[in-house]
Amino acid sequence: MAEATAQTLHRDQALLHYNRRRRKEADLISYWILFPITVVMILTGILRHYATILMQTKPKRQDIKALREQRSLLRGINLRTNASVLSPASFQARKDYLVSAYQSGAFLKDPDSRGQPAPNPMTDPAGMEAMMGMMKGNMAMIIPQTLIMSWINAFFSGYVVLKLPFPLTIRFKSMLQSGVATRDLDVRWVSSLSWYFLNLFGLQSVFAYILGDDNAANQMAQQMSYVNPGGGATANIFGPGQDPDKLFLSEAENLEVLEHQWILDGVEKRLLRRISAS
Repeated sequence: MAEATAQTLHRDQALLHYNRRRRKEADLISYWILFPITVVMILTGILRHYATILMQTKPKRQDIKALREQRSLLRGINLRTNASVLSPASFQARKDYLVSAYQSGAFLKDPDSRGQPAPNPMTDPAGMEAMMGMMKGNMAMIIPQTLIMSWINAFFSGYVVLKLPFPLTIRFKSMLQSGVATRDLDVRWVSSLSWYFLNLFGLQSVFAYILGDDNAANQMAQQMSYVNPGGGATANIFGPGQDPDKLFLSEAENLEVLEHQWILDGVEKRLLRRISAS
């Protein structure tokens, strides 16, 4: 009986060496794109943090009447929020006092201007200061990101930088492969432009570790701080163009229609019912 001859496949060593070398070169190219974009994004966030600190203006000291106007409205809001911990008599006394004061305008900073239209925010110094701070914050974010995007489009457009080690659905292709118009490319590959966007929204924990939780590199926190430059306990709850008198009347109406329920009402029966059930 004839023996089966073993078939030997001869591999082209030159071709294997060429493919191995091309793979190493591709890895090096990916690293030379991946790490520079990440490092530049981190350094840009740090520079934006310190530039924002330098551009911040010192909050102006508010007048005592303006502070009373703000705190009085907060007092009514806190009363509605924590009404359940007050007894009916205590809540009713506070409610009657605040509703009467809100309706009479006792807490207004300028009672003589009651009933007049709200000032134009373009001529209001507080409104102008808030808009100027917002513009500074937007410039501190838009200019660096525009420069980085132009740099990536000029030098790294069309490159893929890494391959994710886990499978993804086809819905992630448009998000992970921006700037690479190929249909047959595996969805796990990430383009250079998509890596920029992932760093833009994913480096907040890195900035919090380097600069602290209260850092200006966080874009959302930076926008909120510029919308309200006073910040903290002295923040102005009246936005530009708002009429404090209308806010007081609205809060007085909210207090009047509030149905008070004391948290200790019927507590004895509830306690006995729970003990008997156990």
